[in-house]
Amino acid sequence: MYGTRGRRLIAATAATLIGLTISACGSTESTGDQSKTSAAATSTKTTPTEAPNGQIGRAFTPDPSIVGPHGISFDSWTRLAPDKIAVNFQTGSPECYGVDVSVTETSSTVTVDLKSGTLPDAVGKMCTMIAVFGTLEIQLKTPLGDRKVLSAN
Repeated sequence: MYGTRGRRLIAATAATLIGLTISACGSTESTGDQSKTSAAATSTKTTPTEAPNGQIGRAFTPDPSIVGPHGISFDSWTRLAPDKIAVNFQTGSPECYGVDVSVTETSSTVTVDLKSGTLPDAVGKMCTMIAVFGTLEIQLKTPLGDRKVLSAN
């Protein structure tokens, strides 16, 4: 039914698709030391902008059980109450990815260390590669006042 040329074209196309699929999937295993070294070498605090119109993304809740957490920056933040803010960020599909947060408060700054990682029940599963705008509410220990909000990543 197919000539030699047609079979070669089908084989080449199949090989290309398999290669692209393998490249897109990547590995879900964390090497630990390698990501820590990279994050430590490039970690600088940035000042995101204040978004006075409130939350702009899908609501996320902190999940300390995420696998392979890595630091992500957030684009903007919103003051929700005197002692509560929300940070707005981009991450992967909420069916596969989650976030966790730690906050360091000083008299002049509130530094938010936002991490993204794979949800435990999504490890090893195929996940769509889409960007999702997310929002995470953060309860502060003391009122924000005129302190600066910083991203640790």
